Amino acid sequence: MTRENRAQSNVVGVAILLGVTVVALGALTASVGTVVDQHAAASDTRRVAGDLDDALRPVETTGVHRGGVAFTDGELALVERQVRVLNTSGVAATVDANALRFSAGSRAATYLAGSVLVAGDGWARARSPLAVAADPDVLVVSVPALRGNVSLAASGGGGVTRTVRSNVSHHRRSLGDAGYRVAVETEYVDAVADEFEAMGATTTTRDFDGDGVRSVVAHFDGVRTGYLVVHETEVTVE
Repeated sequence: MTRENRAQSNVVGVAILLGVTVVALGALTASVGTVVDQHAAASDTRRVAGDLDDALRPVETTGVHRGGVAFTDGELALVERQVRVLNTSGVAATVDANALRFSAGSRAATYLAGSVLVAGDGWARARSPLAVAADPDVLVVSVPALRGNVSLAASGGGGVTRTVRSNVSHHRRSLGDAGYRVAVETEYVDAVADEFEAMGATTTTRDFDGDGVRSVVAHFDGVRTGYLVVHETEVTVE
């Protein structure tokens, strides 16, 4: 090979090496960006889960209660969800419970039926328990029923900090003596099922209204005196 050909080969080799390096750096930059975004979404979700747990206390409070919520990227909104109490005759009561859900990419934090549920890719868990209490004689189903028009979003890392205001009133209803099942409509069936099974219930799932969102149906053995307590909760973001 002549000196001229060797020089040309060196130039081509350097160009190829530079091209490979640029591609590798681009892939690395994209990977780092994805990791940063995922970390930010996870941090936001953890923070909002704690914020919702503090801001919404309808089982424990009456009247006006306030708490802060803050996140850098994501969306906070009310979504339609129902809680049903069933006895041997069928559905004894249906409550439009609804849920306050924060979502950021694949991460989410949701307040539903007294519990804060956190979720990511392929997993979900309850951060706080459902507002249901059962002993051998009595079943009390407490249902925070969220009302309002909540729509809050942030993008581009600018972030938002707001106050979640709730106004709570309570309504109690006796359901009588029967065998009971409690159904909670949720995207996170495994996490809700775990909560019910920790109470000693057995669980199945069912889509009651055909909307594609299943309910976890918890069956409590034996006959109990049932009570339904609905915590009407008007939610606004200030």
